[in-house]
Amino acid sequence: MKTHDLFKLSINSLFHRRLRSWLTIIGIIIGVAAVVALVSIGEGIQESVQSQLSILGGDIIFVSPSSSRATTTGGFDGSGLAGGFTSGGTRSGNLTQNDLKLIQSVPGIQSVDGVINERADIKYINEVSTINIQGVNAGVWKYFVTSPLAAGRYLIQGDSLSVVLGHNPANTLFTKPVNVNSMIQINGQNFRVVGILEQSGSSSLDNVVVMPIESARRVFTDIADNQFSALLVKTTSTENVPQVAEDIENRLFVSHHVTKDSKDFTVISTQSISQTVGQVTGAITFFLGSIAAISLLVGGIGIANTMFMSVIERTRQIGIMKALGATSNDVMRLFIVESALIGLVGGVIGVAFGVVASQAISFLGSQGGSAFTTAVSLQIVLIAVGFSVVIGVLSGVLPARQAANLDPVQALSYE
Repeated sequence: MKTHDLFKLSINSLFHRRLRSWLTIIGIIIGVAAVVALVSIGEGIQESVQSQLSILGGDIIFVSPSSSRATTTGGFDGSGLAGGFTSGGTRSGNLTQNDLKLIQSVPGIQSVDGVINERADIKYINEVSTINIQGVNAGVWKYFVTSPLAAGRYLIQGDSLSVVLGHNPANTLFTKPVNVNSMIQINGQNFRVVGILEQSGSSSLDNVVVMPIESARRVFTDIADNQFSALLVKTTSTENVPQVAEDIENRLFVSHHVTKDSKDFTVISTQSISQTVGQVTGAITFFLGSIAAISLLVGGIGIANTMFMSVIERTRQIGIMKALGATSNDVMRLFIVESALIGLVGGVIGVAFGVVASQAISFLGSQGGSAFTTAVSLQIVLIAVGFSVVIGVLSGVLPARQAANLDPVQALSYE
C-alpha cells in the first residue's frame, strides 16, 4: 500500500469518528500546552536573570562581608545580581580601605570600587518615601554599570551634592516625575539630580539612588570613613576572572587571618553566579517539564484506548483489506499513522495554546509590576511537537500489532 493511501485512509478514519478523535486529541493538547507553558517559565527565569547579569558584564567580582561579621542585615548576597546589593540597611563596615588597597594590588584588575549601601528617606516636593541609597566612587562607578542613561549624565569626579536616579524613583516613586536638575532631600540634605538611568529590568538598578561615596558618608554618619558595605572589582578580561577571584580570596585569607572554614568575607563573580543560576533554573525547568510530561503520558494512554476500540470496530474492514491483498505490515502501518496523526494534531494545537498561556503569564506578571517574562524557544516547540508524535506512535504500536495479527477469515466473519 502506498504511503499517500495510508495517510488518506487514516485521515478519513479520524474524520469518520470526529468526537472520539477530538476527545483523544484534547488530552494531547492539554499535555503539550502544559509542557510549553511550564518550560517557558523556567526558560524565562533563566533569561531574566542572565539579562540582569549582563548589565554588569562577565568581568565583575563582588567582595562582601559574610553574614557572620555583619552587625545588621544587608550587604551583597547575590540577590541584587545586576549591579547590586541587597536593600537592607548595612551597618557592617566589615571591609576597609586596607582591603581595597590590597585588592588593587592583585594582578589582572582594572579598577576597584568601594560601595556603601543604605536605606534612607527621600523627599521630593511634599512626598516622602524610603529607598535604597548607594554611595560609590564617582570616578569609576560608570565602568561597572552599563545601564544607559535616559537623561542627564553619570556622576563624575568632583561631584558632591549630586545624585543619579534609577528608573523607578525618577518615574514611579512620586506623583510627579523627577527630572534632571530637580532638587530632592535625602535624610534632610539637599541633592541635585544630574542623571536618570534607563529601565533595565534589574530591581537593584531600577530602584536605587546613587551618590558620591563622600556624600553618603555625610548622610550616614554612623559609617566610618574607612569602611565599605562591599567592594566591586573589574578585571582586565573575562578570561582571568576565576584566577583573579582566587587570588583575592587567598590574599584576604592572609590579611584577615582566617581560613576557608572561618572566613569572614565572600568573593563571588558574575560568571559563577551565572553558572549557579543556570544549574538551578535548568533543574527547575526540567522539574516543571517532567510534571507536565505526565499529562502527556496520560494522553498517550487515551490514544491507545481509542486505537484499541478502533481495531475492534473495524475488524471486518481489516478482514476485507487483507482479502483484497493488504499485508499485515500495511495494516500495522495504517493504525500507527492514525495514532501519529492524533499526536501531531494535538502537539501543534497544544503548542499554540501553550504559547498563548505563556504570553498570558507574562502579561499578568507585568500587570503586577514584575519584569519577569516567559520565553518560548523554537527548541521547546520542536521538542513538544516531536514528543507528542512519538507518544502517539508508541501508543499505537500495540493496537496496530493486534490489528495486523487478525486472521482475515475470522475478521470477515466478525459481527
